[in-house]
Amino acid sequence: MPHAPSRKQLHTLVSGVLNKTPLVDLHTHLYDPALGPVLLWGIDELVTYHYLVAEFFRARPDFGYDAFWALSKTDQADLIWRELFVLRSPLSEACRGVLTVLHRLGLDTKTKDLKQARRYFQKRKARDYVDQVLKEANIKRLYMTNDPMDPLEAPGWEKGFDRDPRFLGVLRLDSAIMNWPDGASRLRAMGYAVDDGLTGNTLSQIRRYLNTWCDRFDARYMAISLPPTFRYPDIHSPLTTLITKTVIPVAAERDIPVAMMIGVKKLVNPALRLAGDSVGKSDIDTVEALARDFGNIRFLLTMLARENMHELCIAARKFKNITPFGCWWFLNNPSLINEITRMRLETLGLSFVPQHSDARVLDQLIYKWAHSRTIIGEALTDKYADLCATGWLPTKSEIERDVKQLFDIAL
Repeated sequence: MPHAPSRKQLHTLVSGVLNKTPLVDLHTHLYDPALGPVLLWGIDELVTYHYLVAEFFRARPDFGYDAFWALSKTDQADLIWRELFVLRSPLSEACRGVLTVLHRLGLDTKTKDLKQARRYFQKRKARDYVDQVLKEANIKRLYMTNDPMDPLEAPGWEKGFDRDPRFLGVLRLDSAIMNWPDGASRLRAMGYAVDDGLTGNTLSQIRRYLNTWCDRFDARYMAISLPPTFRYPDIHSPLTTLITKTVIPVAAERDIPVAMMIGVKKLVNPALRLAGDSVGKSDIDTVEALARDFGNIRFLLTMLARENMHELCIAARKFKNITPFGCWWFLNNPSLINEITRMRLETLGLSFVPQHSDARVLDQLIYKWAHSRTIIGEALTDKYADLCATGWLPTKSEIERDVKQLFDIAL
């Protein structure tokens, strides 16, 4: 009988497999480079990411919001760099992420200013840099977040372009159906004959909108972020009606999943703009009721509150059409990724998606996946070590199979 490998040997094997396996990123806010300026990249975008903006105001509560937003992006980046990287040790995960990117690109991480980094990025072109980042992060495909109502993004789709096959389409639903009837006027401007009430004709027109843009994007799923107050069933909620009468029927017709990211409280501090959202505990009964009543729909689900994550694991054990995915937003920190990954492995085996980047800046793929691979590798190593203690010894091919099942998501 072969000897069980040591934990060190197991860790070397698991880490090697994880690092060599090209992964699929299930949810990003990145875009095909042919769409132009909607794809964000480079040092100033990286340093002014909204996590760092929020952290800046923690460091400098004396600095006025309006004064900050009046600055150019370059000046904002310089200010954030000085406060968070020069005058203080950059201990937060958001700060560490920036340093990981610079280090992987061969740039000085303890520089007093951003001159070297800016010179580096000024020499890059978007398409070439996309290739570089995807290679560095070892990402073979990623899913975008595509909004037909985004004035910067939509014209590119209407005109048409040669698609990069690594960037897969996803129809984002928020702007059309959230806070109804806010989206009604925008839909009418796009040629859809809707009224503010949810009449049969309006629901039909919204389904037409969903189908039209799913076709245009070749959307692999539809996605929406939802507040903690979202409930199903709720006959008085326009949002619930729109999801059940338009989104779910179209998803069933097209045989594509519906992704729900539940728990965001929008703009609790409007002065912070994109950094002003917060988190609330959501209702797991709603998740279970949706999965029960729409058993033909695959729900990709993530929740923003840590308190909801155990409930979501248990709901997924009861409903085969629930796939938990990623550690979203405020949960995308090492201690929480570690906890959530281990809980999912222990509860669900391999039937979940461990991580997505949620990257808004291309460069973030480098650090988010480097950090997550490390944490997930530690968790998997311990689980395989537990198996070794029973006499069940994993082979390299079995570990490769398991990693592929976890990360090679095909929708």
